[in-house]
Amino acid sequence: MKLYIAQATCSLAVQAIANELGLSPELVHFDVFGKSTSDGSRFTDVNSLLYVPVLELDNEQKDRLTETTVITSYLADQHPGSGLIPSHGTLERVRMDQLLTFIATEIAQKHIPLMRKLMTAEGIAFTTNKLLTAYGVLDARLADGRAYLTGEQFTVADAYVWATLWHERSGVKIDHLKNLLAYIGRIEARPAVRKALKDEADVVALHKEQLAA
Repeated sequence: MKLYIAQATCSLAVQAIANELGLSPELVHFDVFGKSTSDGSRFTDVNSLLYVPVLELDNEQKDRLTETTVITSYLADQHPGSGLIPSHGTLERVRMDQLLTFIATEIAQKHIPLMRKLMTAEGIAFTTNKLLTAYGVLDARLADGRAYLTGEQFTVADAYVWATLWHERSGVKIDHLKNLLAYIGRIEARPAVRKALKDEADVVALHKEQLAA
């Protein structure tokens, strides 16, 4: 498999899940500003919408999957014993899909206009409040002492929250959400997550060396 990533984006969620599963996809870095890739390919041929992650499968068709929630769910579904996602057709899976959609719409997407400074003062205040409300929902969910969002098992939802933790870049203060901060600390201590950060740093550094040569 080949996984197209970009630095400090939600592609880290896919890396973390792949690592949890013991998978080793080839990582290709996409420079979102310079539009180049670390393997010299044209990213417009990979995803014409120019965003990551993109997972290229090893099947005959070399199918490409996009969207973080789709890719992480697909990988977890291929390893049902991992516990990273509930089985299709169960209420637990519906609740997981609901949670993933909530993270995507109320957290991940809300950060983007703030990070890109595309909003008026009123828009910044409104969107910041929406993010704080969403993070507050997660904090309250963790208040019963559970280790992760759905209990004691790390799942694709936890990987997604961690990979979209862009509050500092967005100017959103979450220091008061103690349950959430402790939860993020538990995620960051996982070997699969630490490996994701190291692997990303390595491929980004290699790409920069190629561009400088």
